[in-house]
Amino acid sequence: MSRPKSPTARADEASGRHEDPPEVTNPKLGPAVSNQIKDPEEWVTGHEPMTGAQASYLKTLTEEAHEPELYDPELDKAEASKRIDQLRAETGRDGAAPAKS
Repeated sequence: MSRPKSPTARADEASGRHEDPPEVTNPKLGPAVSNQIKDPEEWVTGHEPMTGAQASYLKTLTEEAHEPELYDPELDKAEASKRIDQLRAETGRDGAAPAKS
């Protein structure tokens, strides 16, 4: 025969909440660790075609840099990201002064 559940346990169960075992650490309680910046070469999906947002931004940056030949619709996500970073530096959109040609 099982014990009746407390009102709190029933509410947690109904809402989908659960208690983690004690050996599981809560990442929200520890120091902030950023995984937002990762080398494009390490991206799992880096070999996939660039996204529409990347294509649009890359097109804009190549036009601003007066280097339309740098736009290549066949770039993958990782290559597009690198090119975007390069052009952001050239155009000063990365917060630094534009690179001089």
